[in-house]
Amino acid sequence: MLAIVLIGWFTFAGANHCIPRKFEKDRIVCVCNSTYCDSTPEMSPDPGSFHWYVSSKAGQRLNLTTGKIGNTKEGSTILTLNPEKRYQTIQGFGGAFTDSAGINIKNLSDASQQKLLETYFSRTGSRYNLGRIPIGVTDFSTRYYSYDDIPNDILLENFNLAPEDTEYKIPLVQKAIELNPELLFLAAAWTAPSWMKTTNKNTLKGNLKEEYFQVFADYLLKFLTEYEKHNIKFWTISTGNEPLAKFVSMGWKSEDIGTFIANNLGPSLAKSQHNKTMILTLDDQKFYLLSSIDEIFENKEVDKFVSGIGFHFYTDIIIPAFVLNRTHKKYPEKFLLMTEACEGFYPWQTQKVLLGDWSRGESYVKKMFDNLNEWTTGWVDWNLALDKDGGPNWVNNFVDASIIVNPETDEFFKQPLYYVIHHFSRFVPRGSVRLELNDNSIIFHSLTYIAFETPQKETVVLIYNKSGSSQKVDIIDERIGIITLDLPGKSLSTIIYQA
Repeated sequence: MLAIVLIGWFTFAGANHCIPRKFEKDRIVCVCNSTYCDSTPEMSPDPGSFHWYVSSKAGQRLNLTTGKIGNTKEGSTILTLNPEKRYQTIQGFGGAFTDSAGINIKNLSDASQQKLLETYFSRTGSRYNLGRIPIGVTDFSTRYYSYDDIPNDILLENFNLAPEDTEYKIPLVQKAIELNPELLFLAAAWTAPSWMKTTNKNTLKGNLKEEYFQVFADYLLKFLTEYEKHNIKFWTISTGNEPLAKFVSMGWKSEDIGTFIANNLGPSLAKSQHNKTMILTLDDQKFYLLSSIDEIFENKEVDKFVSGIGFHFYTDIIIPAFVLNRTHKKYPEKFLLMTEACEGFYPWQTQKVLLGDWSRGESYVKKMFDNLNEWTTGWVDWNLALDKDGGPNWVNNFVDASIIVNPETDEFFKQPLYYVIHHFSRFVPRGSVRLELNDNSIIFHSLTYIAFETPQKETVVLIYNKSGSSQKVDIIDERIGIITLDLPGKSLSTIIYQA
């Protein structure tokens, strides 16, 4: 389908627009199927002009306007760019290839599967360049399993990948790589085999026994080796998903994580064929940045093996983002990465999937701005796709997702969550650098904002207007002039121009 779209004073061909479907009041999803899905054409602004993409509660989804850069101040809200003040470099954005995501995607026709993968990984989609791949079972599986269920097999002679890997994860990962060869992968284990743990039961919970620290390190490396046979290499490997929260994963003490890194995983990885794979530690709630991360690094050997610190966003409601600034100051050489986020996880959210709910997208907006303004280098969403119940999940821990699959009609629904991440992932590529953006407004306003310079030397400014009313803003860049915009209420904007 070819659409001709009037954008500002110009006309562009080739833009595919959202096909909206409403669920109660103002809840809107965009519907995709085997033949059609909305997309974002590849276009760069000409010198002296800007592109402005808007998504809003009212139903706009990446609506594009092109305008001319001027030199007259018109707004009472004034944001001034300082391109000389630079902060962190961006690693990227992405999502997780869980068993459940694979099951849901594979429940669609081949053509719809391709459309879904394109909407995440292609050049005209979200351009996801990070993918999180679980090592074995998670709660978003349909059963408990490990790669070696034979008790006391300390040589791991019975290690084998599971059908979930060969049927769901690996084929989809390979297709994603075809769409975006720049994909980098994060590996994370939710549990060791049950015989290595204190519970010795087929459950995600329980602590790893100290006598199996090295065996578990060998187990993780075997996973890397098996995936490399399928031409899938890993950028990072985690020391364990949510080891301190112990909600639906194997538990650790902070000091034991440090010991495991220093004595087992670090040296074993360094001596292996996977010695370019970096270690990401913590991989748990931001709350643990207050003390547990220091306990991990108390072991002086940890520093030489760990490259990054991962965190989740589930306690952001009580833990402010400035703890990331504190962590960066203490460990400036370690990159900070948000490795898991989703909506609908609170116990009081009895309806786990809310199709088209803007407030859940707005929750992501706030946290993405807060975290990226405090040295975070990227954002990895949770399940790439779930069903209308928020599963499957074998421990009944159902949640929402950016894409919800409807196999009965061979469709999938793109949620507001999807478009929020897209505003960042599509226009802030790997290697972009955060720039200082100062507020010189003369009145109180309702805007949240951030700015980047891309490797292509384009400037990208993102602004969220959390007010229900429109807000006029001037973006001042002394190198090129002034961009004046009238931002719709409850809207997320991405503005791009050449500096």
